[in-house]
Amino acid sequence: MAWGRDVDITSSAFERSSGDSQDFGKKPVPTLNRLIGVFASLRAKLIIPYVILTLLIAMVGVYVITRLVTSSLSERFTNQLLEASRVAGDGIVRKERTHLEDLRLMAFTEGVPEALVARDPQALQDLLFPIVLNSGIQATTVVDLTGTEIITLARHPSSAEYIISEGGDFSQFKIVSDILKNDQDGIGDKYAGLLVTSFGPYLFTSAPVRDANGELLGVLLAGTSLDTLLSDMKNQSLADVILLDNDGSLVSTTFVEPETGFGPVEINPGLINETKQSVTLDFDLYGRDYKSTYAPLVIRSNETGILGVALPSNFILTTMATSRTTFSLIFSAGTLATIVVGYLLAQSIAKPILRLRSVSQAVAAGDLNQNTGLRGTDEIGELAGAFDIMTLRLRDRTAEAARLYDETLLRNKELAEINARLQTAQAQLIQSEKLASVGQLTAGIVHEVKNPLAVIKGLAEELSEEFSVDPSMKDQLATIRESATKASTIVTDLLKFARQSTPELERRDLRETVEASLRLTEYLARKGKVEVKVDMPPSPVLIWYDAQQIEQVLINLIGNAIQAMKNGGTVRINLSEAESSIALSVQDNGVGIPEKNLKRIFDPFFTTKPEGEGTGLGLSVSFGIITRHRGQISVDSKPGLGTTFTILLPIDQEQDAGIDEPQDEPDPLREAEQALEAV
Repeated sequence: MAWGRDVDITSSAFERSSGDSQDFGKKPVPTLNRLIGVFASLRAKLIIPYVILTLLIAMVGVYVITRLVTSSLSERFTNQLLEASRVAGDGIVRKERTHLEDLRLMAFTEGVPEALVARDPQALQDLLFPIVLNSGIQATTVVDLTGTEIITLARHPSSAEYIISEGGDFSQFKIVSDILKNDQDGIGDKYAGLLVTSFGPYLFTSAPVRDANGELLGVLLAGTSLDTLLSDMKNQSLADVILLDNDGSLVSTTFVEPETGFGPVEINPGLINETKQSVTLDFDLYGRDYKSTYAPLVIRSNETGILGVALPSNFILTTMATSRTTFSLIFSAGTLATIVVGYLLAQSIAKPILRLRSVSQAVAAGDLNQNTGLRGTDEIGELAGAFDIMTLRLRDRTAEAARLYDETLLRNKELAEINARLQTAQAQLIQSEKLASVGQLTAGIVHEVKNPLAVIKGLAEELSEEFSVDPSMKDQLATIRESATKASTIVTDLLKFARQSTPELERRDLRETVEASLRLTEYLARKGKVEVKVDMPPSPVLIWYDAQQIEQVLINLIGNAIQAMKNGGTVRINLSEAESSIALSVQDNGVGIPEKNLKRIFDPFFTTKPEGEGTGLGLSVSFGIITRHRGQISVDSKPGLGTTFTILLPIDQEQDAGIDEPQDEPDPLREAEQALEAV
């Protein structure tokens, strides 16, 4: 960022110089002085030394690369090809030896000769599969004396599953037929060769299976996919691997097949004899030049094919090496020159820039009481002066902004507190108005409803006991009696709702009330297949409250939670201390409450339950009880996830904290209660 600033300021300096040049006609300036001014500028000081030094190092480096490195490049590349060929060949031989070890283990496994004689593929599978799986053998085959396949266990190339086959003819393969004829080569009675299967080419090793008397019973074969084997060889040799048969045709390779085919990697039959000592060839593949080395692949003293390795010709560019001593001297001298120049620049130019940077970082971090202390007539001096002026003005504006911000925070805090109090008062006023309206309604209808319902219910019961009444009439009388009972229940709920008396506060352990509520709702929870989990402090939670009323609230909330989980679930009750209050929550994982109904759940007679299952007064009564305890009740619900009711009760509530109702004005709730008691 400092470079950009320097360039801009220098440009401005040049523009001012250009402007001043308009007066050259009046006051001529010598050409030599102008040149000195240009070379003394910040841009020249920073750029010219490094440009000259970079050009010198580049020219020397190009000379060294073209003269010293290229002389040994071809020899090193050829040696790398030969080494890759040796590594690949050794890898295939090691795999053949691994096959021999696996074959010995399988051939001498107890029960294998007997199962081979009995031609029992299931027994052979049970005996050999653990060995195949543990040793990672990709294919194993058991052949009888006629060359017929008894069983083959082969791992599918695209998965880890093993496929089983039976009944194939292996007598046509030389590595099997030689053993069946009891032939032996110079090494022994084991053979190795390349076989093409339905899953691609494989390297197979065969071994005889004999009984205790040395009689030949059959042949065991262990094989590895050439695709897997060559891929491993590629990782070891760091070169692409090509495997040809003895006719020079491709068997397998790590190259991806190009659109033009694998013709370029195959050897002309006329060159087969030359590969006895290895031959190096060039070919083009994918539009790239490759160099390859081919040599006979000898396994167990038999030439089983031709093995080749290939590297791209441009691989030379990535494996360049240089004379360590020469380059060390050259680049040490260049590094020393760079350090010296950098030191001189730091003393004359970079040091003021670093000072300006540290001051700017401190200002950016919020410390505006900073001053660069730099004075000068060059571009850095002008920049430092402008920065100091900017910092001073920024400090003044930041102080004013901080003052206004603090004042705004104070006003916002006051407004938030006032707004919260207004919302609480408004909610309580609305709820009180609703309760008062219900109380007036209760006082007006209780006498007109309760007594007629009692008369209807009594007459229905009396008539149903008459012998002369028709049976169908008795059913109708039963319906009348049940309807009267439901109506009486509604009036009874109204009575409970209207009796929101002042709580009789006692200092008690709130945990006892929670446990009592759980006992009363235990049957409902068990019937609804609901698990109740309680989390309460181990020590007593002593506060002033009306145990009967709080118990009524808890029973109502727990009952609602159980009804919200039709197919069972979990109700969690948590009792904890929060600042100056005791928090009591009831949580369920039921159907939840839609957002549109959250503002109405405490309204009298509002319910979402099916007809006949509730009157909609439970939460209204609970709201009134908690309010009279000077507490708060809130709800948080998400449809489909569940609902949580939270009750906050004050800790420091005094015994006489009940709300005294005024006596000089008629109270509709008290009138309704008196009327209900009279009934």
